[in-house]
Amino acid sequence: MIVGIAVLVAASFAFFLVVFPVIARRLLGIQVGITRTVLTGGVATGGISLASTLIRTPERQGLLMGVQMGIALMLAMVFLVVSEMVVPSASGAGRLRTLRSRIARIRRYSQISGIAVRHGLSPYLRGRGDRSGKGKAPGNARLARPLRLALEEGGPTFVKLGQVLSTRHDLLSPEFIAELSRLQYQVRPECPERIAAQLHEEFGRPPEDVFAHFEHEPLAAASIAQVHLARLHSGENVVVKVQRPGVRAGIERDLDIICRMASMLDRRARWARDLGVVELAEGFAGSVREELDFRVEARNLATVRAAWAQRDAGPSVIIPGAVDDLSGELVLVLERLPGLPVGAGGAELAGSEEERAGLARSLLGSLLTQVLVDGTFHADPHPGNILLLDDGRIGLIDFGSVGRLDGQVRSALRRFLMAVHHADSAALRDALLDLITRPEEIDEQGLERALGRFMARHFSTGSAPDVKVFVDLFRLVSAHGLGIPPEVAAVFRALATLEGTLTRLSPGFDIVAESRAWASDDRGGARAGGFASVGAPLESELYSALSALRRLPRRLDRVTSALEEGRLSVNVRVLADSRDRRYLRVLVHEILLTVLAGTAGLMAVILMHATGGPMVTESIRLFEVIGYHLLVFSGVLCLRMLYVIFRAQR
Repeated sequence: MIVGIAVLVAASFAFFLVVFPVIARRLLGIQVGITRTVLTGGVATGGISLASTLIRTPERQGLLMGVQMGIALMLAMVFLVVSEMVVPSASGAGRLRTLRSRIARIRRYSQISGIAVRHGLSPYLRGRGDRSGKGKAPGNARLARPLRLALEEGGPTFVKLGQVLSTRHDLLSPEFIAELSRLQYQVRPECPERIAAQLHEEFGRPPEDVFAHFEHEPLAAASIAQVHLARLHSGENVVVKVQRPGVRAGIERDLDIICRMASMLDRRARWARDLGVVELAEGFAGSVREELDFRVEARNLATVRAAWAQRDAGPSVIIPGAVDDLSGELVLVLERLPGLPVGAGGAELAGSEEERAGLARSLLGSLLTQVLVDGTFHADPHPGNILLLDDGRIGLIDFGSVGRLDGQVRSALRRFLMAVHHADSAALRDALLDLITRPEEIDEQGLERALGRFMARHFSTGSAPDVKVFVDLFRLVSAHGLGIPPEVAAVFRALATLEGTLTRLSPGFDIVAESRAWASDDRGGARAGGFASVGAPLESELYSALSALRRLPRRLDRVTSALEEGRLSVNVRVLADSRDRRYLRVLVHEILLTVLAGTAGLMAVILMHATGGPMVTESIRLFEVIGYHLLVFSGVLCLRMLYVIFRAQR
């Protein structure tokens, strides 16, 4: 007898422990792990005990058993909703890993907060630095140096962020650009023993066995990797790009923190919203993740070199090849280009002024060709990535950061360049609208007039366009509520960065005038990628435009005739898109559930306070029993709707 009772109690406990969490999860439409399921079952079991205590008399407990079950179910649902609000659930397999990463992120948050406080940046992280109320980024010189020091102390990811920001002339003032540019060359090298261990792990043997000679002293050090000189057993001189040991885990954690901080600033600071810090952070994170895998850079090199070889681009600009047998995810072995970066202090510009201008012209033509013809281009041509070779040629290195453009964007960019060349503001407006993310409403005439003023300011006779062209273009687009896609913004950033490199290479070099000459002159022709090389696409577009113009009068005549005769009608298919139908169906379901919950609650209150009706027992009315059950039903539906609202907001 005792054993039977014990088995019954155990079975009942197991039933409540398993069934109630499953029902609660199904009603809320939520997936939780084993730990939270067990806790939910415990709460439901406690709810049964609580309900039994509230309903004291045995006859009430028998009649209101459904109410007791409903109370237990509601408590289980309340526990799930509250726990989801406090600690969102993760997959069961990754729960422990998620907890560890959360702890590590909190620790890193505290470190970053300490760095910000030490350098006086905490007011800006809290959104209190924007005191002017005009939504402008804090652009004074006294903030530039603390920001650079804080980024430098923050580690490789934040150093890389500072390097990227140092090229954003369209966003930051010259004080910030000058200070952050110091991060391009002030990165401490990694310990030689750790680099040797990294190479040993990648190759399965010491670097001395892989190479005939290996320089343990790095040639250059960056935030993610550093470069060493080496010589293959075949006698070929190469450079070995090695990723810093253990840098990946820290960078992934810091990228997550940067994206979270960007979201926080977007909510708190107007200047952050105006700069689009969320999009900047997401673009930066995607670019850095690509740079962590050197196989991506090897593929980028192969793509650009293949296009270069097909076009017979000439010997002025050289791109190194990769040694595929020795390259992998963490190590990249490249052909060595003997020379120094244009931005290095020891790089001497030999030759006459005309020869240096010719090198700058070749470098500009190579980037324009990559952008407008190939569709894959070097997205970070700062002076450290441009080599002045010993034989007087130009070398392009570090293809870890590249931009990619599809055919439609390249066509729009060509039309954009043609419109600038011909000073046609209407054509420039049309090309720009093909490039940007177009909103539903836009003042096209106002945009055309603004573009006309823009070209008159920068491209009129006697003007000397510089990097401010790109700054003003970004501001003009932003002022009209337009958004530039990341791949198009990368083109303008690359050109703005290249302008500084070309100025160092050939002081006084006019990037805008030379771009217009490249586009129209036959010096480049099909070989350089000017408009002569894209004649076929332009001819096709012109033919399409002429065909549309020939059909236009006939179509206008049909429309006006139908309008005159009263036969003009518009056929609109309502809810033709499946997404619209799905949205409407979900909306109707939620409205019905809300109405049903409110109606059930109102009916429950009315029935519980009704004085008449049949009696189930001497002290319990039928309407009272129904009212209690309806109240539980209403509570379950209300919890379901509250969770749906919370999940949508999250």
